[in-house]
Amino acid sequence: MPPRCAASMPRVLALALALSSSFAWGVADFVAGLKSRSLPVASVMLVAVVTGLALAGAVVVARGAAPPAASFLAYAALSAVVGSIGLAALYRGLAVGAMSVVAPIAATGAAVPVAFGLASGERPSAVQVVGAAIAIAGVVLAAREEESFADSGRSARRKRLARGVPPAVLAAVGLGSFLVAIDAASEGDVGWAILVNRLVSLGLLTCAAVVLRPRPPASLRDAAPAVLVGVLETTANILIAIATTLGLVSLVGVLASLYPVVTIALARLVLGERIGRSQQLGAGTALAGVVLIAAG
Repeated sequence: MPPRCAASMPRVLALALALSSSFAWGVADFVAGLKSRSLPVASVMLVAVVTGLALAGAVVVARGAAPPAASFLAYAALSAVVGSIGLAALYRGLAVGAMSVVAPIAATGAAVPVAFGLASGERPSAVQVVGAAIAIAGVVLAAREEESFADSGRSARRKRLARGVPPAVLAAVGLGSFLVAIDAASEGDVGWAILVNRLVSLGLLTCAAVVLRPRPPASLRDAAPAVLVGVLETTANILIAIATTLGLVSLVGVLASLYPVVTIALARLVLGERIGRSQQLGAGTALAGVVLIAAG
Protein backbone atom coordinates (compact mmCIF):
# COMPACT_ATOMS: atom_id res chain seq x y z
CA MET A 1 0.00 0.00 0.00
CA PRO A 2 1.45 3.43 -0.95
CA PRO A 3 2.53 5.56 2.06
CA ARG A 4 -0.01 8.28 1.21
CA CYS A 5 -2.87 5.76 1.24
CA ALA A 6 -1.63 4.25 4.48
CA ALA A 7 -1.49 7.68 6.11
CA SER A 8 -5.05 8.48 5.05
CA MET A 9 -6.51 5.26 6.44
CA PRO A 10 -6.84 6.50 10.06
CA ARG A 11 -8.65 9.65 8.87
CA VAL A 12 -11.06 7.63 6.74
CA LEU A 13 -11.68 5.25 9.64
CA ALA A 14 -12.30 8.21 11.97
CA LEU A 15 -14.95 9.64 9.63
CA ALA A 16 -16.58 6.22 9.25
CA LEU A 17 -16.70 5.78 13.03
CA ALA A 18 -18.15 9.28 13.48
CA LEU A 19 -20.89 8.58 10.93
CA SER A 20 -21.62 5.26 12.62
CA SER A 21 -21.91 6.94 16.02
CA SER A 22 -24.25 9.56 14.53
CA PHE A 23 -26.45 6.83 13.09
CA ALA A 24 -26.49 4.95 16.41
CA TRP A 25 -27.43 8.08 18.37
CA GLY A 26 -30.17 8.96 15.89
CA VAL A 27 -31.75 5.50 16.06
CA ALA A 28 -31.42 5.44 19.87
CA ASP A 29 -33.21 8.78 20.22
CA PHE A 30 -36.04 7.65 17.96
CA VAL A 31 -36.51 4.31 19.74
CA ALA A 32 -36.30 5.94 23.18
CA GLY A 33 -38.76 8.69 22.26
CA LEU A 34 -41.18 6.18 20.78
CA LYS A 35 -40.93 3.81 23.75
CA SER A 36 -41.40 6.71 26.19
CA ARG A 37 -44.92 7.11 24.78
CA SER A 38 -45.94 3.79 26.33
CA LEU A 39 -43.45 3.38 29.19
CA PRO A 40 -42.37 6.03 31.73
CA VAL A 41 -39.16 7.85 30.81
CA ALA A 42 -37.51 6.76 34.07
CA SER A 43 -38.14 3.09 33.25
CA VAL A 44 -36.77 3.46 29.71
CA MET A 45 -33.65 5.20 31.00
CA LEU A 46 -33.11 2.70 33.82
CA VAL A 47 -33.15 -0.30 31.48
CA ALA A 48 -30.91 1.54 28.98
CA VAL A 49 -28.38 2.52 31.66
CA VAL A 50 -28.16 -1.00 33.09
CA THR A 51 -27.48 -2.29 29.59
CA GLY A 52 -24.87 0.41 28.95
CA LEU A 53 -23.22 -0.30 32.30
CA ALA A 54 -22.79 -3.96 31.38
CA LEU A 55 -21.17 -3.01 28.06
CA ALA A 56 -18.90 -0.37 29.59
CA GLY A 57 -17.83 -2.79 32.33
CA ALA A 58 -16.96 -5.41 29.74
CA VAL A 59 -14.83 -2.89 27.83
CA VAL A 60 -12.90 -1.83 30.97
CA VAL A 61 -12.29 -5.44 32.03
CA ALA A 62 -11.17 -6.43 28.53
CA ARG A 63 -8.69 -3.53 28.37
CA GLY A 64 -7.40 -4.06 31.88
CA ALA A 65 -6.65 -0.35 32.33
CA ALA A 66 -6.16 1.03 35.84
CA PRO A 67 -8.53 3.81 36.96
CA PRO A 68 -7.31 7.38 36.32
CA ALA A 69 -6.91 10.13 38.91
CA ALA A 70 -9.89 11.06 41.08
CA SER A 71 -10.33 14.39 39.29
CA PHE A 72 -11.11 12.61 36.01
CA LEU A 73 -13.60 10.33 37.79
CA ALA A 74 -15.28 13.41 39.31
CA TYR A 75 -15.79 14.87 35.83
CA ALA A 76 -17.28 11.54 34.75
CA ALA A 77 -19.71 11.67 37.68
CA LEU A 78 -20.66 15.24 36.76
CA SER A 79 -21.28 14.14 33.18
CA ALA A 80 -23.74 11.57 34.53
CA VAL A 81 -25.72 14.21 36.42
CA VAL A 82 -26.08 16.70 33.57
CA GLY A 83 -26.36 13.96 30.95
CA SER A 84 -29.19 12.21 32.82
CA ILE A 85 -31.11 15.48 33.03
CA GLY A 86 -30.52 16.10 29.34
CA LEU A 87 -31.56 12.62 28.23
CA ALA A 88 -34.67 12.59 30.44
CA ALA A 89 -35.72 15.93 28.93
CA LEU A 90 -34.94 14.72 25.40
CA TYR A 91 -36.93 11.50 25.74
CA ARG A 92 -39.85 13.42 27.26
CA GLY A 93 -39.76 15.94 24.43
CA LEU A 94 -39.62 13.20 21.79
CA ALA A 95 -42.55 11.45 23.49
CA VAL A 96 -44.90 14.46 23.63
CA GLY A 97 -43.78 16.57 20.67
CA ALA A 98 -42.88 16.24 17.02
CA MET A 99 -39.54 14.45 16.73
CA SER A 100 -38.74 16.53 13.64
CA VAL A 101 -38.81 19.64 15.85
CA VAL A 102 -37.46 18.31 19.16
CA ALA A 103 -34.34 16.54 17.81
CA PRO A 104 -32.81 19.59 16.02
CA ILE A 105 -33.49 21.87 19.00
CA ALA A 106 -31.84 19.40 21.38
CA ALA A 107 -28.85 19.17 19.03
CA THR A 108 -28.16 22.89 19.47
CA GLY A 109 -26.55 21.86 22.75
CA ALA A 110 -23.37 21.75 20.65
CA ALA A 111 -23.18 25.48 21.39
CA VAL A 112 -22.63 24.83 25.11
CA PRO A 113 -18.99 23.69 24.74
CA VAL A 114 -18.38 26.80 22.61
CA ALA A 115 -19.87 29.01 25.34
CA PHE A 116 -17.80 27.18 27.97
CA GLY A 117 -14.65 27.78 25.96
CA LEU A 118 -15.55 31.46 25.63
CA ALA A 119 -15.99 31.75 29.40
CA SER A 120 -12.62 30.01 29.85
CA GLY A 121 -10.85 32.59 27.73
CA GLU A 122 -11.09 30.89 24.36
CA ARG A 123 -12.36 32.75 21.31
CA PRO A 124 -14.82 30.99 18.99
CA SER A 125 -14.23 31.22 15.27
CA ALA A 126 -16.37 33.40 13.04
CA VAL A 127 -18.00 30.22 11.67
CA GLN A 128 -19.04 29.16 15.18
CA VAL A 129 -20.48 32.60 15.97
CA VAL A 130 -22.52 32.52 12.75
CA GLY A 131 -23.56 28.93 13.48
CA ALA A 132 -24.78 29.86 16.96
CA ALA A 133 -26.84 32.75 15.57
CA ILE A 134 -28.33 30.52 12.86
CA ALA A 135 -29.11 27.78 15.40
CA ILE A 136 -30.94 30.26 17.67
CA ALA A 137 -32.95 31.56 14.72
CA GLY A 138 -33.84 27.99 13.79
CA VAL A 139 -35.02 27.22 17.32
CA VAL A 140 -37.29 30.29 17.29
CA LEU A 141 -38.85 29.22 13.97
CA ALA A 142 -39.22 25.56 14.96
CA ALA A 143 -40.68 26.39 18.37
CA ARG A 144 -43.86 27.95 16.98
CA GLU A 145 -46.71 25.95 15.47
CA GLU A 146 -50.13 26.89 14.15
CA GLU A 147 -53.24 26.09 16.15
CA SER A 148 -56.77 26.06 14.73
CA PHE A 149 -59.65 27.56 16.75
CA ALA A 150 -63.14 28.93 16.27
CA ASP A 151 -63.61 32.71 16.28
CA SER A 152 -67.19 34.01 15.98
CA GLY A 153 -68.24 30.96 14.05
CA ARG A 154 -65.29 31.19 11.69
CA SER A 155 -62.22 28.99 11.57
CA ALA A 156 -59.02 30.83 12.45
CA ARG A 157 -55.39 30.02 13.15
CA ARG A 158 -52.86 31.35 15.62
CA LYS A 159 -49.31 30.59 16.68
CA ARG A 160 -48.45 28.79 19.90
CA LEU A 161 -45.40 27.22 21.50
CA ALA A 162 -45.00 23.74 20.03
CA ARG A 163 -45.31 20.77 22.38
CA GLY A 164 -41.97 19.29 23.29
CA VAL A 165 -40.01 22.55 22.89
CA PRO A 166 -39.42 23.32 26.63
CA PRO A 167 -37.93 19.85 27.34
CA ALA A 168 -35.98 20.08 24.06
CA VAL A 169 -34.33 23.32 25.24
CA LEU A 170 -33.54 21.72 28.62
CA ALA A 171 -32.13 18.73 26.75
CA ALA A 172 -29.86 21.03 24.72
CA VAL A 173 -28.41 22.55 27.91
CA GLY A 174 -28.03 19.19 29.65
CA LEU A 175 -26.51 17.30 26.72
CA GLY A 176 -24.25 20.23 25.84
CA SER A 177 -22.97 20.30 29.42
CA PHE A 178 -22.45 16.55 29.20
CA LEU A 179 -20.08 17.09 26.26
CA VAL A 180 -17.95 19.46 28.33
CA ALA A 181 -17.79 17.13 31.34
CA ILE A 182 -17.21 13.87 29.45
CA ASP A 183 -14.46 15.50 27.38
CA ALA A 184 -12.61 16.40 30.59
CA ALA A 185 -13.21 12.91 32.02
CA SER A 186 -11.98 11.18 28.85
CA GLU A 187 -8.57 12.80 29.17
CA GLY A 188 -7.94 10.29 31.95
CA ASP A 189 -9.35 7.21 30.22
CA VAL A 190 -12.31 6.81 27.86
CA GLY A 191 -13.39 3.42 29.18
CA TRP A 192 -13.39 4.49 32.81
CA ALA A 193 -15.15 7.75 31.94
CA ILE A 194 -18.03 5.84 30.37
CA LEU A 195 -18.11 3.25 33.16
CA VAL A 196 -18.31 5.84 35.96
CA ASN A 197 -20.86 7.79 33.95
CA ARG A 198 -23.07 4.71 33.73
CA LEU A 199 -22.57 3.85 37.43
CA VAL A 200 -23.56 7.31 38.67
CA SER A 201 -26.44 7.46 36.17
CA LEU A 202 -27.72 4.15 37.54
CA GLY A 203 -27.59 5.52 41.09
CA LEU A 204 -29.49 8.67 40.11
CA LEU A 205 -32.15 6.75 38.19
CA THR A 206 -32.56 4.25 41.03
CA CYS A 207 -33.27 7.14 43.41
CA ALA A 208 -35.72 8.61 40.90
CA ALA A 209 -37.45 5.24 40.55
CA VAL A 210 -37.85 4.94 44.34
CA VAL A 211 -39.52 8.36 44.46
CA LEU A 212 -41.57 8.23 41.25
CA ARG A 213 -42.32 4.48 41.27
CA PRO A 214 -42.66 4.30 37.47
CA ARG A 215 -44.32 1.30 35.87
CA PRO A 216 -41.59 -1.25 35.05
CA PRO A 217 -41.56 -3.13 31.73
CA ALA A 218 -44.24 -5.81 31.71
CA SER A 219 -42.00 -8.39 30.04
CA LEU A 220 -38.68 -8.89 28.31
CA ARG A 221 -40.40 -8.00 25.06
CA ASP A 222 -41.63 -4.74 26.59
CA ALA A 223 -38.09 -3.96 27.81
CA ALA A 224 -36.36 -4.88 24.52
CA PRO A 225 -36.53 -1.39 22.93
CA ALA A 226 -34.94 0.17 26.03
CA VAL A 227 -32.22 -2.48 25.96
CA LEU A 228 -31.57 -1.55 22.33
CA VAL A 229 -31.31 2.11 23.36
CA GLY A 230 -28.66 1.22 25.94
CA VAL A 231 -26.64 -0.77 23.41
CA LEU A 232 -26.83 1.97 20.77
CA GLU A 233 -25.98 4.83 23.14
CA THR A 234 -22.97 3.10 24.67
CA THR A 235 -21.74 1.91 21.28
CA ALA A 236 -22.04 5.45 19.90
CA ASN A 237 -20.07 6.88 22.84
CA ILE A 238 -17.28 4.35 22.33
CA LEU A 239 -17.16 4.92 18.57
CA ILE A 240 -16.94 8.70 18.84
CA ALA A 241 -14.28 8.44 21.55
CA ILE A 242 -12.14 6.29 19.25
CA ALA A 243 -12.84 8.56 16.27
CA THR A 244 -11.50 11.63 18.10
CA THR A 245 -8.18 9.84 18.60
CA LEU A 246 -7.82 9.00 14.90
CA GLY A 247 -8.97 12.13 13.05
CA LEU A 248 -9.51 15.85 13.35
CA VAL A 249 -12.04 16.67 16.07
CA SER A 250 -13.56 19.36 13.84
CA LEU A 251 -14.44 16.89 11.06
CA VAL A 252 -15.47 14.15 13.46
CA GLY A 253 -17.69 16.60 15.36
CA VAL A 254 -19.50 17.69 12.20
CA LEU A 255 -20.41 14.13 11.25
CA ALA A 256 -21.38 13.19 14.80
CA SER A 257 -23.71 16.21 15.01
CA LEU A 258 -25.86 14.89 12.17
CA TYR A 259 -27.75 12.39 14.36
CA PRO A 260 -31.03 14.42 14.28
CA VAL A 261 -31.23 13.69 10.54
CA VAL A 262 -31.60 9.99 11.38
CA THR A 263 -34.26 10.68 14.04
CA ILE A 264 -36.22 12.94 11.69
CA ALA A 265 -36.02 10.43 8.82
CA LEU A 266 -37.32 7.62 11.03
CA ALA A 267 -40.13 9.85 12.33
CA ARG A 268 -41.18 10.55 8.74
CA LEU A 269 -40.86 6.94 7.50
CA VAL A 270 -42.22 5.06 10.52
CA LEU A 271 -44.68 7.53 12.06
CA GLY A 272 -45.59 9.55 8.96
CA GLU A 273 -44.84 12.68 10.98
CA ARG A 274 -45.53 16.02 9.29
CA ILE A 275 -44.86 19.56 10.54
CA GLY A 276 -45.61 23.02 9.16
CA ARG A 277 -43.39 24.70 6.59
CA SER A 278 -42.08 27.30 9.04
CA GLN A 279 -41.18 24.53 11.47
CA GLN A 280 -39.50 22.56 8.67
CA LEU A 281 -37.45 25.65 7.87
CA GLY A 282 -36.65 26.15 11.55
CA ALA A 283 -35.60 22.54 12.09
CA GLY A 284 -33.35 22.63 9.03
CA THR A 285 -31.89 25.99 10.05
CA ALA A 286 -31.17 24.77 13.58
CA LEU A 287 -29.43 21.68 12.23
CA ALA A 288 -27.36 23.81 9.83
CA GLY A 289 -26.31 25.95 12.78
CA VAL A 290 -25.25 22.85 14.71
CA VAL A 291 -23.05 21.73 11.81
CA LEU A 292 -21.40 25.18 11.58
CA ILE A 293 -20.75 25.20 15.33
CA ALA A 294 -19.12 21.77 15.16
CA ALA A 295 -17.18 22.66 12.00
CA GLY A 296 -15.72 25.82 13.55
